[in-house]
Amino acid sequence: MRQQQHMPRTVRLERMDCLDFLRSLADESVDIIVTDPAYSGMNRHLQFGHGRIVGHYASKSDPAEQKWFQEFHDDPATYRHFLTECKRVLRNNRHLYIMFDSYSLLTLGPIVREVFDVKNLITWDKIAIGMGHYFRRRHEYVLFATKGQRKLSRRDIPDVWRFRRIHRAAYPTQKPVEVFAAMLCGSVEPDFVVCDPFVGSGSAAIAALKRGCSFVGADVSEQAIALTRERTEVYQATGHDPLQRQSAIENEGDAAFLDIPDQDNQAVGAQSAS
Repeated sequence: MRQQQHMPRTVRLERMDCLDFLRSLADESVDIIVTDPAYSGMNRHLQFGHGRIVGHYASKSDPAEQKWFQEFHDDPATYRHFLTECKRVLRNNRHLYIMFDSYSLLTLGPIVREVFDVKNLITWDKIAIGMGHYFRRRHEYVLFATKGQRKLSRRDIPDVWRFRRIHRAAYPTQKPVEVFAAMLCGSVEPDFVVCDPFVGSGSAAIAALKRGCSFVGADVSEQAIALTRERTEVYQATGHDPLQRQSAIENEGDAAFLDIPDQDNQAVGAQSAS
């Protein structure tokens, strides 16, 4: 039997504001959007004492640089514009996954329903308890929505995902690859183009390559783009992820639906693009 031939997988990374990046993409040019925006709402409204919840991290290479990334100004008008651009670049009958903290979900989640057809709200259980005010946080949310009528390709995916958070990460707010792999496993096919307008540490890019997909992404931070470029190049060359050397899966039974393809096989044939 003749084997199906797949296109070489590419990685395109741009140092751009998320809105400028999306405006640079052609209509209906990506197959799925998976992203973890750097929300500013919780920082602006929930400041306690002298601390901030996210976004204030000293650079290891330059202690004078106090922020790795700029927060996305997520006022309703800007967020609506962001979603409208997401819908424009997303092909019809495709999926969107957006991560939320609890505050941003309450303030911005309803706007997603104005633009997309919201289907479900997924909880990422980080297993280990974190910091917090009033209650210590142990979870984040992933909102799942569609453009058109595409269904999930499988029916065994739960709406609670139990993956350990990344400790002592190379990038603040780095998410486990498994979180993005869970988003992709019922929504993509080989050769799909995965898009992340807030690329951060590049975990979504690694998940895309493992699924046999190409990736396009952007970040306003030069450090984030450099880190992601190096990370994806190492993975493409070796099949190993230099920023997440251990699985985030706590219990194999909780992640039986994930079935991430073999790394070495997925790395072969991948290419980089600026």
